[in-house]
Amino acid sequence: MKPTRTLHDLGQSLWLDNITRELLNSGTLQRYIDEFSVTGLTSNPTIFDHAIKKSATYDSEISRKASSTQSAEDLFFDLALADLTRAAELFQPVFARTDGVDGWVSLEVSPLLAHDTDSTLAAARGLHRRGGKPNLFIKIPGTVEGLPAIEAAIFAGVPVNVTLLFSREQYVAAAEAYLRGIERRIAAGLNPAVASVASLFVSRWDVAASGKVSGELTNRLGVAIAQRAYTAYRELLASPRFQRAANAGARAQRLLWASTGTKDPHASDILYVKALAAPFTVNTMPEGTLEDFADHGEVGAPLAPDGGDCETVLASFAEAGIDVDALAARLQDEGAKSFVQSWNDLMACIESKSTAIRKAS
Repeated sequence: MKPTRTLHDLGQSLWLDNITRELLNSGTLQRYIDEFSVTGLTSNPTIFDHAIKKSATYDSEISRKASSTQSAEDLFFDLALADLTRAAELFQPVFARTDGVDGWVSLEVSPLLAHDTDSTLAAARGLHRRGGKPNLFIKIPGTVEGLPAIEAAIFAGVPVNVTLLFSREQYVAAAEAYLRGIERRIAAGLNPAVASVASLFVSRWDVAASGKVSGELTNRLGVAIAQRAYTAYRELLASPRFQRAANAGARAQRLLWASTGTKDPHASDILYVKALAAPFTVNTMPEGTLEDFADHGEVGAPLAPDGGDCETVLASFAEAGIDVDALAARLQDEGAKSFVQSWNDLMACIESKSTAIRKAS
């Protein structure tokens, strides 16, 4: 049995953190579903920037639409939704079999809106309607300004993938925003079964701590932060507040491990996958990490609900001068800025291709 199947059978969903038209056209995504137990997919501006910039596969569609009055942003969402709706159809059997627990694809709102609550909500509602697939998550960043938009989107019935979470505290804030949206639906007599995941970024912690610690603390910060968040997740699922909502028909917002590709060339290429095995969670992996794990992966012991040794490890980082609260805020801010840069690069790429095609026609 492949390691990916073993991990799936443990109760963790394996999602691919990538989307390109070549993945769809070549049948590679279907192969990942069939052979590697992949049950979902995520995307972000950086992924689409690489996909469109490094491939001519999108050029014909850009050519067809380049003469219209569409903005680069509108054209991008046309391209992205064309890919994601195809992927959503491939995952439809999983979505149906799990009654909507699994089988999701994700599309992010423009990162330029990360600090604009009202515009984020309007964009989320519009993109979900435009996508037209029940298994399409709209990604909204868990920034301070994003939290009210998350609550409002859930209340409006829009499934949300909360992105750019880096700490237990940021996760809890996102989970509470989700629950407030669900509780408002219950109070209004609406169906509370609106799906959501909360995406905690892992490997960027170890990149940020690189060079500041050594020895046994190397590459341990990301996993310790994840363990701490997992404890909060389990506590929330067991709380009277969530159980009241569940009794009214609400779903659990699943915890998702994001940024699980190993960045340190001296560390195991399956470091974060092995360390973060846990039932009723999601691990969304870069394509290379997925293939590495399928080839030579090992499924570690499931995460301890009480966090295991995470507090001891985090205390050691504090002694080494790492302020995890300040670092979490910095990582979230840097993540938002990185997505803005990728978004701007992506818009420039589409504008450039559109201009070149118009001149050639």
